[in-house]
Amino acid sequence: MSDVNAWMDLYLQAWTSNEPDDIRAMFTEDAVYYDRPNTEKPWNGHEEIVQHWSGDSADQPEDWTFEWTLLGQDGDTAFVQGLTTYLNGDPTYDNLWVIRFAEDGRAREFTEWYMARK
Repeated sequence: MSDVNAWMDLYLQAWTSNEPDDIRAMFTEDAVYYDRPNTEKPWNGHEEIVQHWSGDSADQPEDWTFEWTLLGQDGDTAFVQGLTTYLNGDPTYDNLWVIRFAEDGRAREFTEWYMARK
């Protein structure tokens, strides 16, 4: 059973810093990151995840706030509900994440759903 709280702390640290080492720390080397369900091209492995995460459109820490709740956990899979509020005029998003953990506590698969509030 993985420590979701510890992983979420790493996620928020990486989101705040956009540092490649912080991003890599959350994921296994061969992790798959689905930026939306059923995407044709998930991000595969550290380099693709870092590239997409910290690209030109990376969020800056002063631009957002984030709240989350653990909805449940089943074995190596956690379900997280989040609320991302952008402070720069972008929409507020409701989030649902499915995180599949490796034995070492890093994510081996991450899928996110997000929907802008009206």
